[in-house]
Amino acid sequence: MSGETGILAFGAYVPRTRLQRSAVYAAHAWFAPGLKGQSKGERAIGDWDEDTITMAVEAARDALTGVERATVGSLSLASTTLPYIDRLNSGIVKEALNLPDAVAALDVTGSQRAGTSSLLQALKGAKGGAAPHLVLASEMRKASPASEAELTNGDAAAGLLVGSGEVVAKFLGAHSVTADFVDHYRTEDMDFDYGWESRWIRDEGYTKLAGGALKAGLAALGVAPEAVDRLVIPLVGRGVADGLAKQAGVKPEALADTLLATVGDSGVAHPLLLLVTALEQAKPGEKIVVLGFGQGVDVLLFEATPALAKLSARRGVKGSVARRHADDNYLRWLFHRGLLALEKGMRAEFDQKQPATTLWRHRKTVFGLVGGRCTKTGVVQFPKSDITVGSNDRSSGTQEDYPLAELKSKIITFTADNLTYSPNPPAYYGMVDFEGGGRLTVEFADVAGVEVEVGREMRMVFRIKALDEQRHFTKYFWKAAPAD
Repeated sequence: MSGETGILAFGAYVPRTRLQRSAVYAAHAWFAPGLKGQSKGERAIGDWDEDTITMAVEAARDALTGVERATVGSLSLASTTLPYIDRLNSGIVKEALNLPDAVAALDVTGSQRAGTSSLLQALKGAKGGAAPHLVLASEMRKASPASEAELTNGDAAAGLLVGSGEVVAKFLGAHSVTADFVDHYRTEDMDFDYGWESRWIRDEGYTKLAGGALKAGLAALGVAPEAVDRLVIPLVGRGVADGLAKQAGVKPEALADTLLATVGDSGVAHPLLLLVTALEQAKPGEKIVVLGFGQGVDVLLFEATPALAKLSARRGVKGSVARRHADDNYLRWLFHRGLLALEKGMRAEFDQKQPATTLWRHRKTVFGLVGGRCTKTGVVQFPKSDITVGSNDRSSGTQEDYPLAELKSKIITFTADNLTYSPNPPAYYGMVDFEGGGRLTVEFADVAGVEVEVGREMRMVFRIKALDEQRHFTKYFWKAAPAD
């Protein structure tokens, strides 16, 4: 087992808020009654302070549960909705995870197949004995109001730790096809995708291109269709996945749920998200086939191993889907996605400039939530400083780095503020007390539908602190969210 290559651990993140599709349809029924067929169920939506970077951080934290982070040698972030065009988005994720500076990082983009393609490259690299690679895929796509995509899309992220050793899923091989089939596209100056006619996409793209690649891939990998135990096809169109499974000769019960009803189509992240679901359910010896589609096709084959039973408990897809808050405020979501302009008032009129020099000097504090612990007294504080805050000692130079992001905390004071500006009023903030010492006054996140009270257990989450609209710069920091 020690020399096998494959998936060492996995994780996922689905935002807690679920927009009810019926609320979206109700707003557009007068104009687009044909959307009624898409109005059932719900889709996952990130809050105003979430983006592909923050979701990737959460998926990575989940994937690294029980893993010594110093063992991670590199990471990649796949997405077509990265916040920055010319800044290493995966580098921000690396900082938030408090990984060593020697960790290599890479952004992968340009196609809906970016998630499976980056996974495939990581698996090939792992055969050379490289340190584990953290494959992340995250997506938060905008869609034109009153479009099908607005109803079917969903926000989510997934993470897979790839390497050699006691793998939970052994990599058996892959088959790829690249062809410039343009089902949709988006250029730098476009907010929304331009999509071609759906029937043509189904017939030429899904049935012929994807279906042909799946059959060819199974043959090339030497696996009989009836031997496939779990088939991951991240195409959410009605009947598409079923049709491809039947075309390939795979038994219907092997087909994985597309999560359309509960999450939506999470784009680049979707094949990896469904793979995580398959791994959560898999039994040792089961063969898992994953398909990625976008200007070609990736077909990857895995075999689940007994190591799945040894994996530390994690939230995964199952826990993320169960952790939900139903929301029918369609206008609020439009505002949070920048698709509806509201009068913010004078309290929102202040400069949000983030000096790059300060951010560089304090990047471990800001991105990694690294505080200090006095080696003499054991007193924990945030931020770290030369002189300890311990009441019985004023020694200097005695503090060591003390990461706080993964520690549990409890609320000791809180305020719900309707006066200060917040994109989602009221603004909740307060002081939390960390397990093992240390206190921090911080904003709260994910408190909609949750009773905020003193003593409630919280966990730290990496979120958007503010948006500098003058310079188009996003400020990130940590917030406290309910632990459950």
